[in-house]
Amino acid sequence: MKLIFDQNISHRILKILSDQFIGSTSVKTENLIDSSDRVIWEFAKKSNYIIVTQDSDFNDLNSLYGFPPKIIWIRTGNLRTEKIADILESHFSEIQDFENNPDFGCFEILTFKS
Repeated sequence: MKLIFDQNISHRILKILSDQFIGSTSVKTENLIDSSDRVIWEFAKKSNYIIVTQDSDFNDLNSLYGFPPKIIWIRTGNLRTEKIADILESHFSEIQDFENNPDFGCFEILTFKS
């Protein structure tokens, strides 16, 4: 499963994700750090990435233009990179189902700090 992490998630997440997410990248790795959301969205579409973000902007683009690319919207507030990786890994089977379902373009993950 190929994910691209928006600039609001540290590129360091790539070093701690499990092999389930092999082939993933970040906007920093792809030299898109100062690019508009639309440019990142087009890159993800062309390269078959699912965008992982913590803001609503990419979901707004999917509402306007459809999908792909698909979006994983992590709605948690500020969390450490390790915690975001844990969240993705704990939802892996659900994310896999989402990836394979042609009817859905955004997968929201809501968690609350404990």
